[in-house]
Amino acid sequence: MTALRFDTYDWSGGGEAMLRFGPDAGPIVIAALPLFEEANRTRQFLVAILRALAVHGIGSVLPDLPGTGESVVVTAEARLRDQRTAYTELVQYLNRNTYSISIRSGALFDTDAALAGRWQLSAQTGEDLLRELDRTRTTSRSAPANETEYAGNTLSREMLADLRDATPYAGDGRLRGIRLESDPRHADVKYAASPLWRQSEPDNDTALAQILAEDILHWIASCER
Repeated sequence: MTALRFDTYDWSGGGEAMLRFGPDAGPIVIAALPLFEEANRTRQFLVAILRALAVHGIGSVLPDLPGTGESVVVTAEARLRDQRTAYTELVQYLNRNTYSISIRSGALFDTDAALAGRWQLSAQTGEDLLRELDRTRTTSRSAPANETEYAGNTLSREMLADLRDATPYAGDGRLRGIRLESDPRHADVKYAASPLWRQSEPDNDTALAQILAEDILHWIASCER
């Protein structure tokens, strides 16, 4: 039941790949990595969470959104509005009671989707993301005038404008916010751990992954009642 399977999904702008875990019936989770380099640093960790959920009978998918992962859309052509559209249409494609779990800026993707609930780890606004990207900003002589390079990621002015006003979902519905104890911002619960997204290299925290998987399991169970 925990075996990883490769799959694809179609959205109105094309097709993308995704990983599947767990059963093909019952509630399902869409997992969202953060944007840019933080995705590489946290992918192994998020996969560990999804494998743990699968052991307990919760299915999940980890999709590439346009301009992320192995997407056919290059980063310079990525738009947050397209990523949100692809996410929303993936929810419709799955046609199951669907929950989102996200890490950091991954919480910016699900704002328009019809979801049974949202679980966010250290949710980040687009403005916060841009502030961090500014620290790594470089001017590339080869980049077109309408593009800027951030730590090897070439972003269009349109994408930067998308992010500037982007915030995680804060409307009605079931929403659970998780943060680390080192984060002073409000959360439903905080856990003691080091932020993997700050590491210089990709890493994992299997103990925290198990703790968070248990948190997600109990939360989904409460939502399903």
